[in-house]
Amino acid sequence: MIVLRLTCSAFWVDVRLREINGRWIASADTRDGPSLGVGEHSIEAIQGALAPFEGIAEELMSSLPNGGLG
Repeated sequence: MIVLRLTCSAFWVDVRLREINGRWIASADTRDGPSLGVGEHSIEAIQGALAPFEGIAEELMSSLPNGGLG
């Protein structure tokens, strides 16, 4: 499991990322509990998990190391 702390100007979000059978699943902490995202690539899964942060999701994504993970 990969654990990431994505940051923006206002706060940070913890995201857990894992590859299972060639697909990626991501879980992001939100005020209302975990948000899940899945995808063929890690970036797709992270984007899905960050959907509840629609106004700042791009800023959070920009804090990914090396522009993504796979």
